[in-house]
Amino acid sequence: MPTLTYARFIKFLQEEIDLPPHSIAMAQRSVDENVGLIPMVLWQYGLVTLEQLDRIYEWLETI
Repeated sequence: MPTLTYARFIKFLQEEIDLPPHSIAMAQRSVDENVGLIPMVLWQYGLVTLEQLDRIYEWLETI
């Protein structure tokens, strides 16, 4: 994921999904280099609901 797109993704998670920075940081540490796994990690740790996960994937499809 290009840097600008990644920054927009993080902003979306914070502003639209309302995730706190520490939750995003935990997911980032868990996925190492494969940032595409962040939505699934957030869901696995119970940090987002299935509805929020759907919104995340819908947003990712638009970029």
